[in-house]
Amino acid sequence: MTDNIPDVLTAKDLQAYLHISRAGAYNLLSRADFPTLHIGKRKLVTLCNLQEWMSKNAGGNTL
Repeated sequence: MTDNIPDVLTAKDLQAYLHISRAGAYNLLSRADFPTLHIGKRKLVTLCNLQEWMSKNAGGNTL
């Protein structure tokens, strides 16, 4: 499933990977508990950190 997914995801990549809206991707990237990587004004997440975060939060918590 991760063959064409980059190691570092932008909001647009996150949107496509999770099949969520653009606003939903930015909301995730703005959460305090989300592993966001800030580079300048850009908000990114590594695929590894995203998958780890998803595993830890897959117990019925809402996004």
